[in-house]
Amino acid sequence: MPTVTHPDIARIRSVALVGQTAAGKTSLVEALLWKAGAIGAPGSLERGTTVSDFDPMERRVQHSLNASLMHFTHREASVHMIDTPGYADFIGQSMTALEAVDTAAIVINAQVGIEMMASRMMEWAAKRNLCRMIIVNKIDAQGVDLPGLVAEIQTAFGKECLPLNLPAAQGTQVVDCFFNPSGEADFSSVETAHRALVEQVVEVDPEFVERYLNDGDVDPRELHAPLEQALREGHLIPICFVSARNGAGVAELLDVGADAKELHAEPDPGKHVIAHMFKVTVEPYVGKMEIFSIHQGTVTKDSLLYIGDGRKPFKVGHLFMLQGKEHVEIVRGVPGDICAVAKIDEMHFDAVLHDAAEDDHLHLKPLEFPVPVHGLAIEPKRRGDEQRMWEILQKLVDEDPCLKVEHVATTNETVVYGLGELHLRTLLDRMNDTYKCEVNTRPPRIAYRETVTAPAEGHHRHKKQSGGAGQFGEVYLRIEPLPRGTGFEFVDQVKGGTIPTQFIPAVEKGVRQVLDTGVIAGYPVKDVRVVVYDGKSHSVDSKDIAFATAGRKAFIDAVLKAKPIVLEPIVKVQITAPEQAMGDITGDLSSKRGQVNGTHALQAGSMTVSGQVPLSELSGYQARLNGMTGGQGRYTLELSHYDPVPPSVQQQLMGQFKVKDED
Repeated sequence: MPTVTHPDIARIRSVALVGQTAAGKTSLVEALLWKAGAIGAPGSLERGTTVSDFDPMERRVQHSLNASLMHFTHREASVHMIDTPGYADFIGQSMTALEAVDTAAIVINAQVGIEMMASRMMEWAAKRNLCRMIIVNKIDAQGVDLPGLVAEIQTAFGKECLPLNLPAAQGTQVVDCFFNPSGEADFSSVETAHRALVEQVVEVDPEFVERYLNDGDVDPRELHAPLEQALREGHLIPICFVSARNGAGVAELLDVGADAKELHAEPDPGKHVIAHMFKVTVEPYVGKMEIFSIHQGTVTKDSLLYIGDGRKPFKVGHLFMLQGKEHVEIVRGVPGDICAVAKIDEMHFDAVLHDAAEDDHLHLKPLEFPVPVHGLAIEPKRRGDEQRMWEILQKLVDEDPCLKVEHVATTNETVVYGLGELHLRTLLDRMNDTYKCEVNTRPPRIAYRETVTAPAEGHHRHKKQSGGAGQFGEVYLRIEPLPRGTGFEFVDQVKGGTIPTQFIPAVEKGVRQVLDTGVIAGYPVKDVRVVVYDGKSHSVDSKDIAFATAGRKAFIDAVLKAKPIVLEPIVKVQITAPEQAMGDITGDLSSKRGQVNGTHALQAGSMTVSGQVPLSELSGYQARLNGMTGGQGRYTLELSHYDPVPPSVQQQLMGQFKVKDED
């Protein structure tokens, strides 16, 4: 297995390429690897020969499904690069990649313009205080409106987005605008772009501001430090033009990458190790591979590392860098490096790795992942494979923070949740192709909830005598609604020992049993406060089971008096489709109890529409959307909130529950 050595840590860069599918990220990666001399020739998506899309399923569908790591050396700088999926269903892969890098490169398709993933990645990168750059790809395509796209970028992301170079010779090359005060370009003016860049950069340094005002210009070669400061602070977001197909701007992009990245934290190889485990992959034959970025310290073979607040360290047996599917063994990893270890069972996504016990208090600021609400109930085709199916699902969920699997006790269903139909279809394909696990699927029951809308009191006396020792417990309680999303509160206000202290936990246990199973329609009860204030006991017959039963039935009694309602999940939906289909789409949403909040025009005749709609109304929505858009529409979902269901729906749900209860 080949080994690699490291450059000086000050020359280590890390960048994630993010953006919408079909923006050309993977092709751009190939062009950069080839231009840097890391590969002999650029690979092809169509032939399945790219370094990053090495998974058989990725080669079959011809787009990225996983975040993939590569590295290369350019002008003595060591560059770690992460190619990310562009479908919103796999947005978790892109978000975790941003946790591992210094710079987010948002790739935009010049033919289409700003799309949803570009906007969301720009927003998240800004929240994480990352250096940001915009790469406009496919500048040589027919009919592109590059001046209009620059205006659109500045409107969407701010006037600090400025061209660092401009296309020239009909998109076959680019001309630098920072170091060149003049030149020929396909649009705009190199002189104007140069002046705007210099003015933006000098603003971060009062000394250079004064010189610029006095002299009218500053030699760009003196602006290295202010340039890095402007990039680091988001005062400048460079726009770079490239064509991965014909190579225009690729060499220039390598040089931008060499100057645009700054390390954060304290990149001192002599300090305690602090690293972040941001990605897990699991392969049937290779096993578990854990990928992490090093922020501080040095990791070597035989290093002992703790995982979070774990008390027992693990020993690094082998240390790797990843080049697509290849595992390149390395001698050591230093701050800025992205490395991997294998088969550490205790490792989990978002873990902090360190080599000093006193650092076990370190935690990462959590990422705000979109909530997976697109679910499928899943069961193995072969009886007896339930445990194996569950273990495989857990492995796949470990790889993707936007997948979730749970066993729903009320319906006895195993439900896997993702961000869309493509997300879940890919999961099922991996289960079948990689793990040979065949499953049946069906739509899950909608995750309705029950709550109360008024205060009420409840009472129950449980008394049972059957020849021997009896059972006795009596409970008085009152309930009141809590604000939506608060959850559950249990308050003990019993005075005088009317319910002995040792039986209060049994009362709470009985109440919690109802929270899980529901009262009016069989769904979990949420957002309610329960106050137990009185009761009676018996010196001989009072037992835990008696007070649990009394608490359960007193709670049911109170809920039925408290104007109970059923709540349904309302999701945010964002739909991208051809402009001519927007009338049908908005009309369809309105007919499904949905609300349209706004539309946004994209280039190339596409639009996005955003709104809110009950999740129950979106069953089979992709098929409906395909019919309205000729297969060109796509959508994403994100949980918004819960609202009461219409009275007719509540009556239907209550009727079904009663039938089931009587059975």
